[in-house]
Amino acid sequence: MGTMHRSGAPRRTSDNAKVIITTILGIVFGTLIGITLPSLSFKINLPSRLISSLDGKLLSNDKSPEDFGSRNFPEIYVPTNPRGAELLPPGIVVAKTDFYLRRLWGEPNEDLKKKPKYLVTFTVGLDQRNHINSVVKKFSADFQILLFHYDGRTTEWDQFEWSKNAIHISTRKQTKWWYAKRFLHPDVVSAYEYIFIWDEDLGVEHFNADKYIELVKKHGLEISQPGLEPNNGLTWEMTKRRGDREVHKDTKEKAGWCKDPHLPPCAAFVEIMAPVFSREAWRCVWHMIQNDLVHGWGLDFALRRCVEPAHEKIGVVDSQWIIHKVIPSLGSQGKSENGKAPWQGVRDRCKMEWTMFQNRLADADKEYLARMVKG
Repeated sequence: MGTMHRSGAPRRTSDNAKVIITTILGIVFGTLIGITLPSLSFKINLPSRLISSLDGKLLSNDKSPEDFGSRNFPEIYVPTNPRGAELLPPGIVVAKTDFYLRRLWGEPNEDLKKKPKYLVTFTVGLDQRNHINSVVKKFSADFQILLFHYDGRTTEWDQFEWSKNAIHISTRKQTKWWYAKRFLHPDVVSAYEYIFIWDEDLGVEHFNADKYIELVKKHGLEISQPGLEPNNGLTWEMTKRRGDREVHKDTKEKAGWCKDPHLPPCAAFVEIMAPVFSREAWRCVWHMIQNDLVHGWGLDFALRRCVEPAHEKIGVVDSQWIIHKVIPSLGSQGKSENGKAPWQGVRDRCKMEWTMFQNRLADADKEYLARMVKG
């Protein structure tokens, strides 16, 4: 028993020493880690989508007023901003828009594989869908197609693949100039170099839109139209196609019609059935369209006010020409009154509007000149 007691004492002393040494080493190691850790940085590369998802969740759970609109904004007043936006910093102001179709997902800057350069609009009814289908094929992917539907029928057009990428705007029994005034504001269509505002009854067998644009640019035309086949629906000599040239800018009319060869209808003139405007010219023309005069009659004689010199910048493209099929489709949208056919009431309104527009323009000129004299 004594032997066992003597041999156990040194063993316990050795164990205690090991515990003390281990504890001291742990303290030293912990101290070193504590001193070193703040100076270390760890970088973990996570997928951007995961980071975006995490950020979204963090923001959605963050109740800080700073992130919910309580932040104090600087006092701002910028008189050169668009009207109504003077209180905003210029860097956030977006004064213009477009008809580009965008996705509901992904990065916004990856939405568009190609941006259309030009805008072509047709005011249509479903009865002309097959004809419009053939017309649209004359326009390349550089053209954004916009259909104004005067009969309220839009979904039926999805039988055509191109229609699924077109813009559709529908209001019953309205004209293309009613639509243009309300949906083609210059700041809406400023993304497009040229704007086509066409009727639905135009034959395009001899027309190529890309070649047309080339000629318009070549000859410096700000307002133009394709030449018209001489034997179909021709009203004015100026718009008659000439087979011996690319473009013409003047003509000869009936005796006494043109006191000045540089003025309509002998020059500086295109019709309203198939006009094409540069975005700069359209900005002026849009402001001249009257809200209540929906047929646009008389507008063609006033287009020259929007470009200078008009007899050089308004013209007819002869080598890309169209045929006016004279389909009175919109006329059938009228109403029979006092024993008159629907189309007759529409025609009477057109003539009345022409007179009203002429009078308004003359009165506006007189008012301006009178103000200048007083000033």
